Amino acid sequence: MKSNRPYLIRAFYDWIVDSECTPYVVVDAHHENVEVPQNFVTNGQIILNIAPRAVTDFDMSNDSIKLSTRFGGIPIDIFCPMGSILGIYAQENGQGMMFEPDPDDDPPPKGQAPKVLSSLQKTKPREPVKGKPSLRVIK
Repeated sequence: MKSNRPYLIRAFYDWIVDSECTPYVVVDAHHENVEVPQNFVTNGQIILNIAPRAVTDFDMSNDSIKLSTRFGGIPIDIFCPMGSILGIYAQENGQGMMFEPDPDDDPPPKGQAPKVLSSLQKTKPREPVKGKPSLRVIK
């Protein structure tokens, strides 16, 4: 049977957003193929705010969560395979769900480091949008 993790994460995400709360995910930063800024990893984990107002290019599939966000004002592309998601919860009240490792998840081969962003400088900042400014003075 397929893993129920992506379906539960999607359901909790929708429920948290519909409740006007802020969805956070806990990610195993050392899981294979995870791409997160290591400067913000604590105890092998990183907590990401995945609220619609906090991210761009958000894509949650059955295989992964992909998004772009800012860390310290620098835009960063994030990639988290579903197996790396350890939990999802609402920041305001802590309601959500933590997950056990999937039995289908293979551990990374010994001696092979996971692919990670070692510093924010390795990422390429996006080009600013050119054109006429859209702000105006209202009296």
